[in-house]
Amino acid sequence: MKPTCKKIANAAAAAITAGVLLLAATACESAGSGNGNASSGKNMLPAVSYGGQMPGAADREEQLYRFIREKMSGPDGVWTNYTDTEQNKEAATGHEILSESASLLLRYQALAGKREEFAAGWEQAKRVFDRERLFSYRYSPKLSKQYPLNAAVDDLRMIRALYEAGEAFGDEAYTAEADRYALRFAKYNIRDGGIRDFYDETYDMANPFITLCYIDLKTLDKLPLPIKSHSSLMEKMQKIVADGYISDLFPFYQLRYNYGSNSYESDSVRTVESLLTILSLAEMGKAPEQSLRFIKREVLHGALYGAYSLEGQPLNDIQSTAIYALAAMIGSQTNDREMYEAALRRMHAYRVEDPASPLYRGYGDAASGQAYSFDNLMALLAYRY
Repeated sequence: MKPTCKKIANAAAAAITAGVLLLAATACESAGSGNGNASSGKNMLPAVSYGGQMPGAADREEQLYRFIREKMSGPDGVWTNYTDTEQNKEAATGHEILSESASLLLRYQALAGKREEFAAGWEQAKRVFDRERLFSYRYSPKLSKQYPLNAAVDDLRMIRALYEAGEAFGDEAYTAEADRYALRFAKYNIRDGGIRDFYDETYDMANPFITLCYIDLKTLDKLPLPIKSHSSLMEKMQKIVADGYISDLFPFYQLRYNYGSNSYESDSVRTVESLLTILSLAEMGKAPEQSLRFIKREVLHGALYGAYSLEGQPLNDIQSTAIYALAAMIGSQTNDREMYEAALRRMHAYRVEDPASPLYRGYGDAASGQAYSFDNLMALLAYRY
């Protein structure tokens, strides 16, 4: 199982080819309108970072970075999984490359001050993913296939990485590129004042819903939209997130919101997705105290499982690298060093320590040879929070 906020596009691509938008379980106005620009002066870099202060974390971070670059990457970017496949499944597998992975690695390189590596990674990402209207969410090197649809969360993360690079490196060229791609995103992925999971370039179609973990509030707040449009977008997306809160008894979030029916759709709660939503809120100073207490309690004294019922009952006993990496980031963004360090220690339980394993110093299952890009890149990013 890949523990990720994964791609409505994976399940929907075949249906869109037939001209149908499916509800998958897993994805504008110009700033020159004379109404002003709402994005100026908003800092993107994390205000707090505990990663470099934890004993041994710097060594683990560098070892993981080397593992990803040397053992899990090819000429087109970071592989989805260490073990290759025929790359012909509905969902990305094997050595396929995801814009998710590229954008996570670019964010890390910006936050780590790796200017030359960021520059090379950005040129690679443009070559592999950039299309006229979007960043393709997926590329298969074996099939030489670039998919003609995006995932909003990954486009936003790519844009965020550019803003962070502009700030970290003092390079206005990256900020200008971020603004340009942000306006493109707004033109195609925002419909009727709300973000849509994905846009299909071939059919000029967007889906009718938004997955809550796709709502990156900090990046949306940076979009260079006219003030009125910006305020309306932020108000709408923050309300969708806030109203998706399940309950104080189980303080996680609904899966998605359907604009057509004005309703939430969830058959269960996927922990990674709820944690991404809570992290987005934490970055804006809006994470509910009940959510933070629940996460901290489970990190310190229990466990965070991969999925729950809407009543808060665990549906499996799966835990993952990405779950605890996200919990650590939430701890950092809420100035809770105890939670950050405890979550990082829980994350380290999934690190491969056997020198004989090809996954040595990465995060994965040594017995099966499975190591996922999302787990490893979220762990890497957590060291920079």
